[in-house]
Amino acid sequence: MKYVRLGKSNLKVSRLCLGAMGFGSKDWRAWVLDETASAPIVARALEHGINFFDTCDFYSAGESERILGQTLVRRLARDSFVLATKAGNPMGPHCNARGYSRKHLFQAIDASLTRLGTDHVDLFQTHVWDGETELDELVEAMADIVRMGKALHVGVTTMPAWTLALCRGKAGRAGLPQFLSMQCEYNPAHRECERELLPYCRHEQIAVIPFSPMARGFLSADRRQADDVTERTRSDDYTTKYYHRPCDFEVQAVIAQIAGSLGRTPSQVAMAWTLAQPGVTAPIFGATSAAHVDEAVAALDIALSPEDLAKIDAAYGTRPLSGSGH
Repeated sequence: MKYVRLGKSNLKVSRLCLGAMGFGSKDWRAWVLDETASAPIVARALEHGINFFDTCDFYSAGESERILGQTLVRRLARDSFVLATKAGNPMGPHCNARGYSRKHLFQAIDASLTRLGTDHVDLFQTHVWDGETELDELVEAMADIVRMGKALHVGVTTMPAWTLALCRGKAGRAGLPQFLSMQCEYNPAHRECERELLPYCRHEQIAVIPFSPMARGFLSADRRQADDVTERTRSDDYTTKYYHRPCDFEVQAVIAQIAGSLGRTPSQVAMAWTLAQPGVTAPIFGATSAAHVDEAVAALDIALSPEDLAKIDAAYGTRPLSGSGH
């Protein structure tokens, strides 16, 4: 396994990050795995040298964090792995059970630490972006969480580049911890972060830990074929909404063709593409079996040719800007 610095920090993370969105309860999503089924996946990741794990309070209403606590935190020395979680999505019916107020962030980090069974996370991140957020309060609250020792570093997810720049500027001028990482959707069929976000992150040496490097499984197979429909693709309306454009299927076809010529899987080619992009620190991948972990790790050794990269570029079609800026 290769290890790299997390942004400008001295913290070293594996070149791949295991995402725990798929650990939890089928009451939340039909394709999610319970603790018994999740444990072998965590174990295989550790065998490969993966030391970076990402979860969120919103995944299965906290059950993902609890499972990661049982399968990782309680089994290994706390300093031997890097643990990240997120907050911001609704965790209750009232108006203050979400977002980025001091009230919610302080409650969220405490609840996450209890479920995880640890006294700190290595990286605490915002989740879905709320354009009405008061940035000074967000920056100061996240800094206080670091000062209290409940998080070692702070980062963000799907925040517009201009907002990230404002937050980092505010923190820098006040001598507060700056956001050092960005989670954004990035794969051969979703590249809007290349407009402004990635150039900014590269310039500032912000760690880019993209999620959905295989487009939520869309790039792994032609989902229009009955034999390639999975429980997730059947029930995940996000994939249908964002990855069923004609040009997306063109990208998928090119990925499949390249995979065939290399004797690899389409999932591995999509992962290799994401890994190869300038400024990418560690893509976050999900797995529903130990074999999926093996497959992802094997992608580290794939070097796509300039010709293959050009074919993928030619198939891509841009999207309109979203509220998160990319």
